[in-house]
Amino acid sequence: MTEEALEEIVEDEVSELEEAQNLAKEFENKFLRASAEMQNIQRRSNEERVTLVKYRSQDLAKKILPSLDNLERALAVEGLTDDVKKGLEMVQESLIAALKEEGVEEVPTETFDHNFHMAVQTVPADEDHDADSIVQVFQKGYLLHERLLRPAMVVVAQ
Repeated sequence: MTEEALEEIVEDEVSELEEAQNLAKEFENKFLRASAEMQNIQRRSNEERVTLVKYRSQDLAKKILPSLDNLERALAVEGLTDDVKKGLEMVQESLIAALKEEGVEEVPTETFDHNFHMAVQTVPADEDHDADSIVQVFQKGYLLHERLLRPAMVVVAQ
């Protein structure tokens, strides 16, 4: 073999080696990207699972709230016997306790916040009620953790 032929063989081998190294780098990049994508999918899946668990009782709570409102209205009726009133209060307390265990809380009603309250009526502000204060609550609002289930229906001083 001539020196020229040996150089050509060496160049071919070097070129094949470089090509193989480039291909290896390409596969390594693809692997790293696929691995990162799998980690992102797992992270998103875990976040979704946590959110689903946190808000799993949302639909049930929305269905129970009208019953709780009805219990409040029933307790406001005049002429109830003490036994009936006590029974209604016990049912109301147990519903409220069950909702609290699931993370449901009443919306605070000190000052008007359009994120949590629905103004169904306004009245002029006076000495007793500053502007943007809530004068009356028609229907209580509720939160599930930080998510609004139902806004409070209120009368606001303007």
